[in-house]
Amino acid sequence: MLASSLPIPGHAYLVGGGIASLAAAAFLIRDGQLPGAHIHILEASDMLGGSLDGAGRADQGYVLRGGRMLNFTYRCTYDLLASIPSLEHAGRSVHDDIIAFNQQIKTHALARVVDRNGHVVDVTDLGFTEPDRLDLVELLVVPEATLGTKRVDEWFKPRFFETNFWFMWATMFAFQPWHSLVEFKRYLLRFLHEFPRIDTLAGVDRTPYNQFDSIVLPLTAWLQAQGVEFRLGSLVTDLDFAPHAATKTVERLHHTRDGASQTQVVQPHDLVLVTNGSMTASSALGTMTTAPVRPATPGGGAWALWETVAKKYSDFGRPCVFDARLGESTWESFTVTSHGTLFFDLMEQFSGNKAGTGALVTLKDSSWLLSIVLAYQPHFLNQPAGVTVFWGYGLFPDRVGDYVPKQMSDCSGAEILTELLSQLNMAEHLPAVLAEANCIPALLPYITSQFLTRAPGDRPQVVPAGSTNCAFLGQFTEMPDDVVFTVEYSVRSAQLAVYQLLKLDKEPPALYKGQHDFKVLYNALKTMHR
Repeated sequence: MLASSLPIPGHAYLVGGGIASLAAAAFLIRDGQLPGAHIHILEASDMLGGSLDGAGRADQGYVLRGGRMLNFTYRCTYDLLASIPSLEHAGRSVHDDIIAFNQQIKTHALARVVDRNGHVVDVTDLGFTEPDRLDLVELLVVPEATLGTKRVDEWFKPRFFETNFWFMWATMFAFQPWHSLVEFKRYLLRFLHEFPRIDTLAGVDRTPYNQFDSIVLPLTAWLQAQGVEFRLGSLVTDLDFAPHAATKTVERLHHTRDGASQTQVVQPHDLVLVTNGSMTASSALGTMTTAPVRPATPGGGAWALWETVAKKYSDFGRPCVFDARLGESTWESFTVTSHGTLFFDLMEQFSGNKAGTGALVTLKDSSWLLSIVLAYQPHFLNQPAGVTVFWGYGLFPDRVGDYVPKQMSDCSGAEILTELLSQLNMAEHLPAVLAEANCIPALLPYITSQFLTRAPGDRPQVVPAGSTNCAFLGQFTEMPDDVVFTVEYSVRSAQLAVYQLLKLDKEPPALYKGQHDFKVLYNALKTMHR
């Protein structure tokens, strides 16, 4: 039995129902020996999964606000999923399912980037000049602390943002020139091993279905079987801390449910784990005939809670750095459900990839900077035969289209498809594609807020100094070297919080650091000179 600081089996209150909280609950049970019935997850919405979502039906249209790629270096995530039973295959884990799927369906994109004429671009040449290479190498070795709040475009020359490398890197990870140079540096180091195959994305691991069906559903099913309580529709609004200057101990948790205010008393040996901030907060959906309607008052929920508790202690972070710059953090995605295979057939002819074997197809000259990906089908557990689903997004939703004279954010699903097919020189097939398609746009005001320029202290530590029973989880915590906008970051924060608060003699799996591997370093530098 692992040693724990809990004198008796305490309770754990997890604020937010995203992957960070679900992972924390699993680690509390698996490694902390906490009974499942003592774990309570409070989620404001009516479903779990947070930003790892996927919902809908064939007749109404499926919706994926975002998509996540996995990688063999996601050690915390794979450690977690190796403990969760598969829903489809007895005797196998979710991790087993993912590995088996990727052994069967290999990713090797043949049309990673497309130009304004609808031609596939040869991106084996990354397009660097010698000054670009020198800037990259210098960034890799310069201490992070010296970069301050610099933006990416304050380090690189304007031509860098026209290279094949930038178009692939920016759309693979959703980086913008105004995003944090510190985060960009972390990404370069974290994925240095992927440089030689950045043009094919052959190093990407996919889930058999969308991430909700492949990860959230089996994880939730396992937690339910352990007795974990899910309080859906519970919006946490505040935390009360004991009035001690030297420590931080939560005493009460305030939330609303069914319109009624409620207070949860928290004992000193209980735990409170809070997901602060949300990349998919205030998202708005459109339809095939209507554009998404921007929320009149964005924010609320996880952002409002963070704003409230951050006023109590100076080391609880500065949420205003991330939630008050919507012009720098917004982009728009879209999910297309088709009762037929026409678009998939056209894309297979165009790209040379069967669905599931390609990766992002980026239209580099499109004013919206559109990218699409056709996953292996079916992409949803309940997806009928003959129905196909694909996903895409535009990094510049406030720009006017090249073929549709409107901002992407003001476009209906039909108008987005019109722009997409026109960019691909497939406009002659537009009537037939529209006839069988349902395109649902999703406007996401905070989707890259975690990439915004920041300073030390803007994000709280997972377990703040002096905390006896409280931790922060998710994308807006500070963990050295690892990178946000990944499932791994949320899961690592959960594992770290559980191990530290319970004082377990355990550490999360070591962070993969390819820069310490001579072969990885050599291959990356060699790739820069392609």
